[in-house]
Amino acid sequence: MPDSARSLAVRTLVTAEGTVEVSLQDVPVGEPGPDEVVVRVEGAAINPSDLGVLFAGADLQRAETVQRDGRPALVAPLSEGAARAVAGRAGQPLTAGNEGAGTVIAAGSSEAAQALMGKVVGMVGGAMYTELRRIDLRACQPFPEGTSAADGAGWFINPMTASAMLATMRAEGHSAIVHTAAGSSLGHMLLRLCLADGVGLVNVVRRAEPAAELREAGATHVCDSSSRRFSEELTDAVAATGATLGFDALGGGELIDQILDAMERAQMRGRPFDRYGSTTHKQVYVYGGLERSPTTLRRTYGMSWGVGGWLLYRSLQRLGGEAAAEMQARVAAELTTTFATSFTDSIGLSAVVDPDVVRTYGAASTGGKHLVDPRLS
Repeated sequence: MPDSARSLAVRTLVTAEGTVEVSLQDVPVGEPGPDEVVVRVEGAAINPSDLGVLFAGADLQRAETVQRDGRPALVAPLSEGAARAVAGRAGQPLTAGNEGAGTVIAAGSSEAAQALMGKVVGMVGGAMYTELRRIDLRACQPFPEGTSAADGAGWFINPMTASAMLATMRAEGHSAIVHTAAGSSLGHMLLRLCLADGVGLVNVVRRAEPAAELREAGATHVCDSSSRRFSEELTDAVAATGATLGFDALGGGELIDQILDAMERAQMRGRPFDRYGSTTHKQVYVYGGLERSPTTLRRTYGMSWGVGGWLLYRSLQRLGGEAAAEMQARVAAELTTTFATSFTDSIGLSAVVDPDVVRTYGAASTGGKHLVDPRLS
């Protein structure tokens, strides 16, 4: 690959004026080092964590198109609170795209790097919204023959999150899980994983439509929080599975409180009253922020409970490298089955900065998932 090779790439900038600019820039690729490869990116998933980097909480309904270096770019205003929260990144252009996949078109001199030439690999480590990505081979996952980049574009974030949730469950001595926003792509993946591994799962959604889709996909326990009988249905599902661990994608509102209350009531069924509640520890981890309101905890579930934050990368660190490698190998082997990712639309790099398209893929919802394919115009 020539030293002059360049790549069109997405950059995001928080400005001192209280806006976010998302633009396309022509950047050098560079020759791969001995243990590096250059990958032609053919697919990169857009995840909620990517949206946070791209837009920093900006008001996308007020996003506008401007010109930067002869190319269209997006500018959106930040609220006073959002600007304060991301003040530390003001003036610093950031890359975007946590995960992606593509074909290795150049490789360093090491035997391991050369062995990847021409192969389709998954990548993790950021800066995936680009045409060409130079990357350390240790951040690459080779896929089985015949795997497409679209199959592997979402190979890490959701699959490893679902896998790490089960690993966390086992490590902490729980046996079943309550999962909110279960109608999401991650929710369906977690359902398939739990069905494959025989793990009890309570799926919590906010509408009837995703509830029906989950039941059709094989879910036994689905609870719709919009139902008038939600509390009773949730308690029954928790009692049936024995779930004492929850993963919450919303973060705000009353749902965490309702989950802990259901767990406590399920534990106390048929047992005498105890002023301190059950002795079984009940834990809910917040791993997302779909709901922006404050978290309400009424503390009606005794004294054996906890609420905390949960982040994939830190969870993997706690679980250890060997466990992470085993999970990663399973993901690669079951990429088109247990860990299959469905995309509702594919967009090119120019669409990433198109306000009309952004308002679709940037919506905070549990609906469709978008694929960035830099080969598209």
